[in-house]
Amino acid sequence: MGSEINREELDAGARFIHLGLAGFGVLAWLTGYLAGDYKTARHFWFNLHKWCGLGLAGFLACRLGYGFWGPEKVRFAYWLPYTKERLLRAWEDLLGLLNLRLPERQPHQGLSGVVEAFGLAVYSWMAVTGALMYFLLQPGRKARGLAHAIKEVHEVGEWLIPAFLAVHVGAVALHALAGNHLWRKTFFLKD
Repeated sequence: MGSEINREELDAGARFIHLGLAGFGVLAWLTGYLAGDYKTARHFWFNLHKWCGLGLAGFLACRLGYGFWGPEKVRFAYWLPYTKERLLRAWEDLLGLLNLRLPERQPHQGLSGVVEAFGLAVYSWMAVTGALMYFLLQPGRKARGLAHAIKEVHEVGEWLIPAFLAVHVGAVALHALAGNHLWRKTFFLKD
C-alpha cells in the first residue's frame, strides 16, 4: 500500500504539519546558539529558544498523532523503514545515488523514508531532552548528575539537526535541479 501513494494524495494537513516542523525546528536550532547558558535563562534569546522548542514539540505531537491515527497514506505503518523490503528500497536508492541516479519513489519510500524517520527521531530527541532540561535545570545553578547528562545529550542536536537538514534540503534541491519540484507542494500547498 505504501508504494501506491501519489504525491497528489498528500493532504494539506500533512503539509501544514511539515511546514510547522520545518519552521519551528530551524528556529529552535538557530535560537539555541543565541540562547547562551541556562544559567542566564531570563534573557530574550533563551526565552525565544524555549518558545520555539515548545512550538516544535506541538507540531511534533501533531505529526506523531498523524503517524498513528491520521490519514492512512501518511501513517507510519505504511512507510517507516523497519521491514526488510523497505530497507532494501533505501539501499537500492543509495546505490542509485552512487551511480548518479536520483531515486524516483513515492513519498516516504526508500531513502527518503529513512531520512524522514531520522528527522522525526532527531526532533523527538530534542523535544524530550529539552522538556527534561526545563524541569531539571535551575537557572543560576550548576547542572549536576542526571540534569548535566541530559543537558549534554540535548546539545548533540547542535550537529544532528544540521546533518539532517543538509541531507533533506540537499535532496529536495537535487530533485529540483532535475526538474522535480517537490518543494512547491510543501510551500504553496499545491503543485
